[in-house]
Amino acid sequence: MQGPLLDLLRAARSAGLRISPAESIDAARAVEQVGYADRTTLRDTLSLVLAKTVEEKRAFADCFDLFFSRTGFAPEPPPDAAAKADSPLAQMLLSGDRSGLAAAAEQAAVEAGVGNITIFTQVNLYTRRILERMGLAALDREIAAAPPATAERLREGRERLREGVRELVQQNLALYARGQAEEYRNRTLARTRLAAIDRRDHDRMRRLVRAMARRLAAQYGRRRKRRRRGLLDARRTIRRNMGWDGLPFIPVWKQEVIDKPKLVVLCDVSGSVAAMAQFLLLFLYSLNEALSGLRAFAFSGTLVDVSDLLEGQPIERAIPAVLDRAGYGSSNYGQALADFAEHHMALLDSRTTVIILGDGRGNRTDPRTEILAAMANRAKQIVWLNPETRPLWGTGDSDMPRYAPHCRIAAVCNTLDQLDRVIGGLLRDGA
Repeated sequence: MQGPLLDLLRAARSAGLRISPAESIDAARAVEQVGYADRTTLRDTLSLVLAKTVEEKRAFADCFDLFFSRTGFAPEPPPDAAAKADSPLAQMLLSGDRSGLAAAAEQAAVEAGVGNITIFTQVNLYTRRILERMGLAALDREIAAAPPATAERLREGRERLREGVRELVQQNLALYARGQAEEYRNRTLARTRLAAIDRRDHDRMRRLVRAMARRLAAQYGRRRKRRRRGLLDARRTIRRNMGWDGLPFIPVWKQEVIDKPKLVVLCDVSGSVAAMAQFLLLFLYSLNEALSGLRAFAFSGTLVDVSDLLEGQPIERAIPAVLDRAGYGSSNYGQALADFAEHHMALLDSRTTVIILGDGRGNRTDPRTEILAAMANRAKQIVWLNPETRPLWGTGDSDMPRYAPHCRIAAVCNTLDQLDRVIGGLLRDGA
């Protein structure tokens, strides 16, 4: 595979295209047939081979045009036949050789490894490296020793050259660092408090949530078995070793069957927790393959069953409807627990995990901890996700110290990374 094609494929991956090794081989074979001379034919051919959706075709077209575009260098003043230079770079500047400068810059960029640029703060670094490989030191010495008129022309040419090289580096940044910049942005958002996510980043966050959910669903979306090393299954060991008169040459260990978890979710959607609630619901409802059942309830005061909303329409429209139906009021955890006990306690059995999302602040109403204790006795476990940090538990109107003893897990959860770890742990253990 030729160098330009390798670089183009790397740039396309950075632009978000999913390109497999087999597709890379197909692309190389296609280039052997159409060549590089006709750029339109080359672009259309590679688009057919590499891009699988309309969005990917648009992204590839933009990436292709950027890859093969060259801004060039600013025009030099008319050459001065009387001016002489010793270094090749100075001679190109004095003669106005834009093609020669562009070729030298491209070669120096390859030698400097500009394709490895990852962040914008490296632009100046790579600009300096390319200029040094083009002969900047020799040019500076020549400027110092040249007659005033020639030195002035060289200084002006040096500045134009610096700007041209900088544009070349920025082009490489746009080509090769876009994917890494996106990855860095995603990592930053995943560690940011969900309540602090800017509204303009909500679409990106929803994509992140769905991607995490798909990964967990693929990993845990089937009935699994886990070996319990150290616990011998005597009956199966004897049967396995009948060929050796029952001598246990091949031990068989006990296995634990891990079923898909059954979840009941209670989300506080009051003003203080609503941002976290919408991402939790999106996360869980993107995990259908990994769950055997999911019932969702939302509350500020009165508890509302919102499973029909979340199952009956796209999640992006369902979550605002949930918030409109039950959200943004003043929290009353005791009332919500009482409503659940009266109407929905039959949902709980020894296979059910109850997830409660909320800060545990009931505005000094009766917390009804005896109901949570009864739910814990019926369910497999209670998991409480609190967006507040632990030092705030128990301060003001927080009832978390009274709820926490009835929960198998009471964890701080206010970022997407923390949500991923908690839900992933539940799925790993079969909740």
